[in-house]
Amino acid sequence: MLDQIKVVLVGTTHTGNIGSVARAMKTMGLSQLCLVAPKTAPDGQAYALAAGASEILAAAKTFDTLEQAIADCALVIGSSARSRTLSWPMLSSRECGIKAVQQAATAPVALVFGRESNGLSNEELQLCNYHVCIEANPEYSSLNLAMAVQIFCYEVRMAYLASQQQTQESDLAVYPTSLQMENFFQHLETALTHTGFIIKQHPGVVMTKLRRLFTRARPEEAEYNILRGILTSMLRLEKVDQTTHKE
Repeated sequence: MLDQIKVVLVGTTHTGNIGSVARAMKTMGLSQLCLVAPKTAPDGQAYALAAGASEILAAAKTFDTLEQAIADCALVIGSSARSRTLSWPMLSSRECGIKAVQQAATAPVALVFGRESNGLSNEELQLCNYHVCIEANPEYSSLNLAMAVQIFCYEVRMAYLASQQQTQESDLAVYPTSLQMENFFQHLETALTHTGFIIKQHPGVVMTKLRRLFTRARPEEAEYNILRGILTSMLRLEKVDQTTHKE
């Protein structure tokens, strides 16, 4: 998934910054670097500051225009300062990471960064689906290029790790079948009727709301078995014949 997310640098002036960006990317597991009309191609200084991320520099792709660099991307997010003259959908850096990881599951994503001196032009920003203004100290918000890239890449990695954890938990969980849940709802209605919580002739919307609650909660099979056990104990106290509630 992370291989689908590219970092695009537009008009970079200092080659050392390109090397530092490569290092920032590698520490967070990103590897796709694109350079748009750099003032100078990566040189010895760039490789020195890459500090072990030289393979990212060696594999970096160079384009003449931003349009070319992002042509295959389904989501393009640009780093920018907030502007009163250019109204565009804004994301926080955390939202940026989440959206990038979600989209990267199906298509390439570009994280775009502008020139060291003046960032991206309005025309370049309008090629982006979203803009991100890093939530820095408003009294001193000066970030160099590699710092900004590091923040974006960190948020991408955190979102990626969270998605992996969710996938693992989902793979491990076992859920009751639809039939089991219908048996549970019948069991629940019987128990609540016999305790007097609901009136059989006038159940109202109680069971509908409870259905919605448990459907939204989606109990796992172990939790389902606990709930069935609780209902069984309730009915046992009420001395109710439970033969109709067996699976």
